[in-house]
Amino acid sequence: QVQLVESGGGLVQAGGSLRLSCAASGRTFSSYAMGWFRQAPGKEREFVAAITRISCSTYYADSVKGRFTISKDNANNTVYLQMNSLKPEDTAVYYCATARSLEVTRVGTYDYWGQGTQVTVSS
Repeated sequence: QVQLVESGGGLVQAGGSLRLSCAASGRTFSSYAMGWFRQAPGKEREFVAAITRISCSTYYADSVKGRFTISKDNANNTVYLQMNSLKPEDTAVYYCATARSLEVTRVGTYDYWGQGTQVTVSS
């Protein structure tokens, strides 16, 4: 079992920044990667970013490349998502999750999910 707890969401003006955190506990060593997804009202959950557990390779959705950075702190079992130059279209609930294979952009690859944290970007 893996437990994931996200934090760091909030309300920010367009152009601002937020840093999301995802604290993991349990059998995290069995996951291939950690990822961030987001879901806006009325839309499907979409991939944002991922980082692999061993090599720390990173992957990003085209919509966030150059603005968001995923990183991790192995000592504290925490994954971060630094979000800069935020836009109103970034407004969503953001979830972190653990991936069991290398298809890190697919929702179906992930088996454990956090409860989500709301990010709201005002124009």
